[in-house]
Amino acid sequence: MRKARGFTLIELMITVVIVAILASVAWPSYERYMQRSRRAEAQSLMLAIVNKQQQYLLDARQYTNVLGVGGLAMVQQGWDCSLDTARTCANTYYNVTVTLNAGPPPSFTVTGTPKVTTSQTADGTLTFVSTGGKTRMVGGVDKGW
Repeated sequence: MRKARGFTLIELMITVVIVAILASVAWPSYERYMQRSRRAEAQSLMLAIVNKQQQYLLDARQYTNVLGVGGLAMVQQGWDCSLDTARTCANTYYNVTVTLNAGPPPSFTVTGTPKVTTSQTADGTLTFVSTGGKTRMVGGVDKGW
């Protein structure tokens, strides 16, 4: 007579516990990685806006807060820049806007605001000032760009 082969219930439960422990460590790390990735995507768009603003200043002798057609004509994969009469670029996680600051000298601020309905809100609001200042504010504290 052959003896039955297979896993015992104890062996199966030990395996489940080990997998659960690994998942509990890996999931928060994955979430942080995804936040950094989404932040980098928003920062890339913001820097592209800054570059286009400098070109716009040379052409029109002023800055603009219009990101779509009639202004900077921003086009970036994954972003919709035709919102709010072309004053906002948005994706699933961020809204990016430009605010003009009265001069002299004229300046602007690009702000990346995380959407409230996403996990990205814990990563903070991104700000880039035309004078070169960059911040990522989380709960009133600058956590670094």
